[in-house]
Amino acid sequence: MGEWQKSSWREKPRVQMPDYTDAERLSAVEAQLRKYPPLVFAGEARLLKKKLGAASRGEAFLLQGGDCAESFAEFSADNIRDTFKVLLQMAMVLTYGAKVPVVKVGRMAGQFAKPRSAPTEVKDGVELPSYRGDIINELEFTPEARIPAPEKMLQAYTQAAASLNLLRAFSKGGFADVHRVHSWTLGFTERDEAEKYRDIANRIQDTLDFMAAAGMTAATNSELGTVDFYTSHEALLLEYEEALTRVDSTSGQTIAGSGHMIWIGDRTRQPDGAHVEFARGVANPIGLKCGPTTTAEDLKVLMAKLNPENEAGRLTLIARFGAGKVGEHLPRLIKTVQDEGANVLWTCDPMHGNTIKSSSGYKTRPFDSVLREVREFFQVHGAEGTIPGGVHFEMTGKDVTECTGGVRAVTDEDLSDRYHTACDPRLNASQALELAFLVAEELGARRQVVADAANG
Repeated sequence: MGEWQKSSWREKPRVQMPDYTDAERLSAVEAQLRKYPPLVFAGEARLLKKKLGAASRGEAFLLQGGDCAESFAEFSADNIRDTFKVLLQMAMVLTYGAKVPVVKVGRMAGQFAKPRSAPTEVKDGVELPSYRGDIINELEFTPEARIPAPEKMLQAYTQAAASLNLLRAFSKGGFADVHRVHSWTLGFTERDEAEKYRDIANRIQDTLDFMAAAGMTAATNSELGTVDFYTSHEALLLEYEEALTRVDSTSGQTIAGSGHMIWIGDRTRQPDGAHVEFARGVANPIGLKCGPTTTAEDLKVLMAKLNPENEAGRLTLIARFGAGKVGEHLPRLIKTVQDEGANVLWTCDPMHGNTIKSSSGYKTRPFDSVLREVREFFQVHGAEGTIPGGVHFEMTGKDVTECTGGVRAVTDEDLSDRYHTACDPRLNASQALELAFLVAEELGARRQVVADAANG
């Protein structure tokens, strides 16, 4: 495969990346970024890899969630807090269902760039370059706004650093106390429309009451008052990724300093492409989106390139097929993994294969389709005897109306009320938590099947 350097991606075919028109401006930004501290550290990435290895064996479960694309305009402490809060609630419910630790990874502090289905878009007869995320250009539909501006990488770094600072404070400063988190969840289940989830919530409360009676509280056990929280994003803009790549002084490994975990999208997973070339050389956990067009041969090559040591926790395969299509595609990829003897963590992204255009003209994702894909993912793994190790959602802590359905029954007509996403529709706080309850039921049922099999 040749010797790897952090810049060797530049010699490979590149897709889904901007063509910057001013090379000097771009070089100046890259030089500035190279002087900045990394956003995350090698020891954190190694610990996450260890936890993902446990998830691949069924000893933990991965919850990955957050924004479709982070926005400069909507950046605020409240938005970060609200999304983090819902992720904590989801993790608590999933922990109860799975009876194993939940690894919490946000699509945060780096998810600024987005691949697009077409390089241009047309409005009212006017054709302009597509919006590719705030780190590259602007959403406003003008020729000037759509010109890629390298300085936006510096703004993205600043926002990511501020986000991480707040997330670290929330995760270790008492905000994540298990009793506080559950009280928020109880508030959700007290609604009439969420009554069916009240039983699980009450059982969680009974467990917490027992622990408190036994003297296990945040005051006596710090693990009940803090959480480990990691960040992730699609490593799409490779100039930004390369500039933040560092060599770890303790291990000599090369680390992508932009986030704990990075992933390669379904549109950028060409085995000989630039994105795979960059990712194969960094020591972080790597995600790989697997869609309907992923072939067995490509997957074999990608697994060999991205995880040549076959290390547990290094490679997460993120299945994204669409409801009704999981049974057609996932079994053949599972067989490929088994034939190769590969160590991977299987997770389900039920968002990207279920995007439709609503009758009101908005791009949306029906809650029922999202849930159906998750259930099909569990069913296939149950039939194959393999481990469904995690879920990957686009969601927000805000009360948006972007996906239809859920207990609060967002309709096509409601979408215009609070449709705030710059790219793809996200689950709102209520929908995300409801999905966690439903996934917890799947995990509990799977746990019972495994237990029954073990008892003969």
